[in-house]
Amino acid sequence: MSTAILTLNTGSSSLKFGLYRDAAEPEMLLTGQVDGLGERARLVLERAGEKTIQTLGAPTHAAALRYVIKTLKPHMAGLPISGIGHRIVHGGPHFAEPMVLTPDVLTALDAFSPLAPLHQPHNLAGVDAARAAFPDAVQVGCFDTAFHRGHPWVNDTFALPRNFYDEGVRRYGFHGLSYDYITGVIARDEPELHKKRMVIAHLGNGASMCAVREGKSVGSTMGFSALDGLPMGTRCGQIDPGVVLYLIQQRGIAPDDVMKMLYQQSGLLGLSAETSDMRDLLASDRPEAGQAIDYYVFRARREIGALTAVLGGIDALVFCGGIGENAALIRQRIVEGLEYLGISIDPILNQQNARDINSGATRVMVIPTDEERIIARAVNSAMWQRAQRAS
Repeated sequence: MSTAILTLNTGSSSLKFGLYRDAAEPEMLLTGQVDGLGERARLVLERAGEKTIQTLGAPTHAAALRYVIKTLKPHMAGLPISGIGHRIVHGGPHFAEPMVLTPDVLTALDAFSPLAPLHQPHNLAGVDAARAAFPDAVQVGCFDTAFHRGHPWVNDTFALPRNFYDEGVRRYGFHGLSYDYITGVIARDEPELHKKRMVIAHLGNGASMCAVREGKSVGSTMGFSALDGLPMGTRCGQIDPGVVLYLIQQRGIAPDDVMKMLYQQSGLLGLSAETSDMRDLLASDRPEAGQAIDYYVFRARREIGALTAVLGGIDALVFCGGIGENAALIRQRIVEGLEYLGISIDPILNQQNARDINSGATRVMVIPTDEERIIARAVNSAMWQRAQRAS
């Protein structure tokens, strides 16, 4: 009897999902997302090349998930849900592989919520909602931090007293499901390139870059939390910790309010005093919008240089994520001035969002990411292993 796999990917401002027929390589039946959570929320559903868009009002993450489950049920005729895969942002120092989400595992993951307050609580709430809707399905967690486990120690540690590292205060890195997919595509299509040095730029409402050597992460712009590195839609990116101390000690701002500022009121939104959406910023003629883009581009270029130093050179720069895949002007501006690394792009290919857009010696690529497929594969593997044990 055929069954189906459901994937749930809860972001800071979106909820992505996929429905797959269970097979050796999961067969996609439909995908979709609720984006712009809040007053602009809408449900986008794609099936067999057709896209439908429906306005939802202003749902919370929980309300959006309930609506998604309700919407999917008519499409599951004859295909009971046998497994559900969840993107879990923070897996801590020990969860380096997908895990069946037992009560003990969920308790351990909840302890990481303070390290990813914009994501982890929503991820775990999604697990609860899915268990209630499909109590017989296997629930599997896939961790955004897992791809980065095994970093060299110097890329994981902070220069703090050593006991803090042992207690888990270290750089974790995020967006690992996206990097896992991209490196898998390159390994399949271009095995020689897979053996080389790449910087992968996952640019979206959340943004990070990863230094990859022979398919393995050796450095990331994100660190202990999902705040570090590049500026994002509403998150600050790299910041002098002295600024945080100043805001609390000298300005008298409560720690919870500082946290809210850094996670929800900074980044592109804070710099532009207008919006966190890159599309709106590119269309705006306000000088603050232009300054926000300038800073975003500057930091991205700076991090490419830093990660190239980690790798000892660069053979390919890969763009993915909503901005990385679709914003040709942002890609163009990021690579300006990187000719010394052999990085330059063909303007026509760049405008076409072609897979290969380089005009210089270093490969520059645009590869759409697919975190949901990585999740579906993990669920498939977990169910196969369970069946093997049962037999």
